[in-house]
Amino acid sequence: MADLSAILVEALAVMRLAFVPYEFHAEVWVLVVGAVALGWYATKIVQPKAIEAGYSPISKGQKLWFVLAVAGMWLVSDWPVHEIAEQHLYFVHMFQHLFLSMLVPAMFLLATPRWLFELVLGRDSMAWRWLRTGSKPLIAGVTFNTLTLLLHWSRLVQWSFESGSFHFALHLMIFVSGLLMWMPVVGPVAEWRLGPVAQCLYLFSMSIVPTVPGGWLVFAEGVVYRHYDTPDRLWGIDVLTDQQAAGVVMKLVGGFVLWSIIFIIFTRWATREMANDEAERLKRQQDSRAVDSGTASPLTFDQVTGAFAKAPGPTETER
Repeated sequence: MADLSAILVEALAVMRLAFVPYEFHAEVWVLVVGAVALGWYATKIVQPKAIEAGYSPISKGQKLWFVLAVAGMWLVSDWPVHEIAEQHLYFVHMFQHLFLSMLVPAMFLLATPRWLFELVLGRDSMAWRWLRTGSKPLIAGVTFNTLTLLLHWSRLVQWSFESGSFHFALHLMIFVSGLLMWMPVVGPVAEWRLGPVAQCLYLFSMSIVPTVPGGWLVFAEGVVYRHYDTPDRLWGIDVLTDQQAAGVVMKLVGGFVLWSIIFIIFTRWATREMANDEAERLKRQQDSRAVDSGTASPLTFDQVTGAFAKAPGPTETER
């Protein structure tokens, strides 16, 4: 009988560490419901007026990105991910930060049509000018990477666990820094975006700095964050394994996301350039065949004068 009681006690202990008690997060639901309400208002109330003014309607792709952004924000901020990330496993915390700083901001920007962006901020407003300055590649990149480094300072991490409001402020900061970081790549204002090759170089630079704290976590010999050094380990994952997994998430998973996007951007650019080159080659062939067959249309006065206007002037030696 005593053996049976011991087995039951051990089984209950395992179950307690395998499941995280439910907690309701009002602030998360306020954010989610608020985002859904804004999306509904933009689609049903604002969009018809924008279409009447000559703007394009919100596309199906933008609607899909919005749904994914809201769903991603909810999943990584609510139970059980929040409890696991804040109380048990640091590598889950890193996945949470990866979503809030990289994936969710990019999806919200992809979901935003330009006319809505201009309507909310106003082209002549102070907010528009501040955002234009903050989203410039150098400023956005420095802001994003500086915050990434600061978020792994042990004292700052401990403060975030001791103060819920400070922790919420940190999450808001990494989300805003993510918006600024992605503006030169997928922002709704085309003039603020970099060219395809520059985007690749920019995202490559964004993948360098996170490897520093990531490598530090992987190769640290002791426990870096005492908050996670608890005797009751969720799913039996020891604190050092959890710490190393967090470093891998930063060093490899975050880098994989950025490198995948770099690959997509570069592939699309290269494919478009090759298609343009092929179209130019075919056009030259057609023009050459037309000249050889005598079916080429005669040059017009405007074409001749335009060609002379584009030609460089004579140099001093030629004169």
